[in-house]
Amino acid sequence: MPGFELFDEHEKQQVAEVMEKGFTFRYNFDGLRNGVWKAREMEQMIQRDLPVKHAHLVSSGTSALTVAMAAAGIGAGDEVIVPPFTFVASVEAIVLAGAIPVFAEIDETLCLSPEGIEAAITPRTKGVNFVHMCGSGGYMDKVRAVCDKHNIILMEDACQATGATYQGRALGTWGQVGTFSFDSVKTVSCGEGGAVITDDTAIYDAAHQYSDHGHDHIGSDRGAETHPIMGANYRISEMNAAVGVAQWQKLPRILEIQRRNKKALKSAMAQYAEVSFRDIADEANENAGFLSFMLPTEVRTREVLAGLQAAGIPAVFYWYGNNWHYLKNWHHIQQMKGPAKLPIELIADRPDYSQVKTPKSDAIMSRTLSMLINLSWTDADIQKRLDAFANVFKK
Repeated sequence: MPGFELFDEHEKQQVAEVMEKGFTFRYNFDGLRNGVWKAREMEQMIQRDLPVKHAHLVSSGTSALTVAMAAAGIGAGDEVIVPPFTFVASVEAIVLAGAIPVFAEIDETLCLSPEGIEAAITPRTKGVNFVHMCGSGGYMDKVRAVCDKHNIILMEDACQATGATYQGRALGTWGQVGTFSFDSVKTVSCGEGGAVITDDTAIYDAAHQYSDHGHDHIGSDRGAETHPIMGANYRISEMNAAVGVAQWQKLPRILEIQRRNKKALKSAMAQYAEVSFRDIADEANENAGFLSFMLPTEVRTREVLAGLQAAGIPAVFYWYGNNWHYLKNWHHIQQMKGPAKLPIELIADRPDYSQVKTPKSDAIMSRTLSMLINLSWTDADIQKRLDAFANVFKK
């Protein structure tokens, strides 16, 4: 990760085909595109390879989350359980849907725990936004069992875990609806893009309509289409989808490289007594985009981080102090601050997000570091990291 490290002539050829034969808009204009439909082509690849019944491309991972929630019927006043460790878009999409984020505890999978979900459920709970962080997920059979028990929607944010599976089933396909991101730094990159995936035809129909102003996409005359629902514009362009077509074909190669590079680091780090590793539910089949490990204390974690940074090792993330990925640092979320009045402000008994506490998650994340696994590493790059670990842990 990220897929752009493998950009080559294949991406250029796909984009050139749109420029020379096709049309940049993803719908209609049949006479101008000479049979070139890149969004459709990538959707069919996703459906085939996961496998899943429906895949619908949109303009970003955030758009995918927004569309998935609307299509699954999550909206005004509904509570949605979400982890405190995630990219902030997972929370923003809930708020902008008019729903209420409810933060629940993670475990050492770095994802929501079944127990954390269970403890956060109330009569207003409509769904769970289960986020597969840093290339791997949780024990999805147990998570799905909790959701089924309480008759709540399981939505999966697999934006950082493209290609990973659990018990032979792709992450993103365990719930009623899943989402992917294909932005510039994801495992598969369209430059900008995302996808909504589902086996539920009603959710799919709502998703492709909602993402394009409610168009039903029946027939070849856009002006004659009807609008069963209201919607917005979350369309992907054919240019972005073209890049994605080339990238998706490289996914097996990307996963192979990531898994090999991560294994080299993790095997060497296992010798250090103070290091423990993230709990990975299906290690052989994870995405392997990150190596996440824990130290005994927050103080020691910060010392190790400083040592790796001093050794010139890039892309080592201390999420607990990261402005993008952890609740305690999201002051705009704690204050529910937007440029205009938010729907959640109309809810009298809304949570006070400045007072939300997640002590179990804090105890885990304050001791956790994650190293990005690059596709372009040489043997020398890996050895540099192993040497840095050796120097840091000898101290």
